[in-house]
Amino acid sequence: MSVLRSLESKIAGLIEGTFSRAFRSEVRPVEIARKLAREMDEHKAVSLSRTYVPNEYRVFLSPRDRQRFADYEDALVDELAGYLLEYARRERFVLLSRPVVEFHTDRRLGLGEFGIQTRVVQAPREHQVADKRADSTMIYDTGEAAGPLALEQRRPPPREKALLLIDGKRLVVGPAGVTVGRSRQCDVVLSDPNVSRRHAEIRPHGDAWVLTDLGSTNGSLINGRRVEGPEVIRTGDEIELGTSVITFELE
Repeated sequence: MSVLRSLESKIAGLIEGTFSRAFRSEVRPVEIARKLAREMDEHKAVSLSRTYVPNEYRVFLSPRDRQRFADYEDALVDELAGYLLEYARRERFVLLSRPVVEFHTDRRLGLGEFGIQTRVVQAPREHQVADKRADSTMIYDTGEAAGPLALEQRRPPPREKALLLIDGKRLVVGPAGVTVGRSRQCDVVLSDPNVSRRHAEIRPHGDAWVLTDLGSTNGSLINGRRVEGPEVIRTGDEIELGTSVITFELE
């Protein structure tokens, strides 16, 4: 399902604006972001129930423009990838993995000109999101001591032992639960640049287990659905943090 278009075809489509001169003086990051979003729109593929969009974007710049971004190129491509991720979620598009943005130099381009190639790249199996339509239960607490901890103190913890399956490893979740994130201070550390330092937590909540997003940058998903608040998780559920997928099980 590749939608890769060569740079030559983009030049041929100059009149249509798919390859354009953004500014007479220089390329600006905001213009790249807008063009990337437009490329996502133009290359969407609609299936029976989903709209798929490219997850790989190659931005071709003139040597002078590429040099201007040299000191902060890594940070800029990460920011552009995050922008595309949010745009896809807002438009309810489906990505096979977190968007990847790469900069390349093309000496045929003049200052202020840039081109974009897009394609759909199959994600590694461990990063794919399962399409499970499981029912969900939202947890609310109207007491003064709101949140999962207040209910933990009033009700016994779950009897089942919770396990997290990550990259073929089985991690036992203790009765106090775990925090998951990129920081070494978390109970479960993920070496994924798309994961926030303190991304989410999994804790007992009465007689169930609950996933709570801790205000992460890219959000948390259960079975492909974005989490909007504390949510009960069940055995077999797949939790997506960044591009990492964790399978939750009970024994």
